[in-house]
Amino acid sequence: MVPHSWRRRTPALLAAALLLATAMAPAQTPGGGAKADPLNPQAEVPALRHDSALARYRQVGEPLPLGWKEANDTAARIGGWRAYAREAAAPASSAAPKPPGGSPR
Repeated sequence: MVPHSWRRRTPALLAAALLLATAMAPAQTPGGGAKADPLNPQAEVPALRHDSALARYRQVGEPLPLGWKEANDTAARIGGWRAYAREAAAPASSAAPKPPGGSPR
């Protein structure tokens, strides 16, 4: 059952929604002017544009991408490809790998 107060408000809410929809209807037509003739191959049409929804997507906590030069410098600083190979060959139960060339601080 619908409460009495809702029965009294429903016509007013419906009227307000219809009024708002009627006011927004002209905003739905692009340009608001005359439409181009679909049979005219010379008709002016707007250029197509696609903006990907995923273009600016970043995962939570994902670091900003590095430039190739910074990535190469970081890889060289930690020992190059050999450091990555040691990390991949290490058993899964071990803690973080020790940095090459000395004891950890």
